[in-house]
Amino acid sequence: MVTARYFTVKSFSAFVRRWPSRAASFLFGRPVLDGNEATNTTLEDKLAAIIAPRLELMGFELVRVAVLGRERPTVQIMADRADGSQISVDDCQQISHDVSAAIDVDDPIPGAWTLEVSSAGIDRPLTRVKDWNRFAGHLARVETYFPQNGRKRFSGIVLGADESAARIRLDDGSEVVIRLPDIRRAKLVLTDALIEATASPPRAN
Repeated sequence: MVTARYFTVKSFSAFVRRWPSRAASFLFGRPVLDGNEATNTTLEDKLAAIIAPRLELMGFELVRVAVLGRERPTVQIMADRADGSQISVDDCQQISHDVSAAIDVDDPIPGAWTLEVSSAGIDRPLTRVKDWNRFAGHLARVETYFPQNGRKRFSGIVLGADESAARIRLDDGSEVVIRLPDIRRAKLVLTDALIEATASPPRAN
């Protein structure tokens, strides 16, 4: 039996689909792959390759895919509408239905799993070059895998990015350039300016 529930958190909606229990093998929160993948390909990479083309056909864009948990992993899909308008609960349900079917065909997860679909929200993660450029001028927090100039956490104004690195301006006025592969996580900070900038008119019928 498959059960589903809807919820709304900080301006984004989500659709959750739970699958029947099967065995799963996870190590330190990361999936143990079945040995057929290249060693430099993560489960998230495999899922993104399955999900992104499907979303594009549906008029959406993939912002992020993450796999969390051990015995029963949760696949989190964060998506945008390609036209820039806000995602609704109905959109999340449509994405969940189509994407879960596509994942089932390829079956990259050897066990029971839960699917969560949501919009990126206002204080969204910065996962793509286009996100860094779209939200230039807004405040963000960045954490890196390795120390950059003696620190791993930064807070400042987004200045944009290219295919290799992102730039932010710190409170003291200095600019920091961070290689995209070195970024563990980056997220916008909720401000009045960001709320105003992301407010969009209702979609035309």
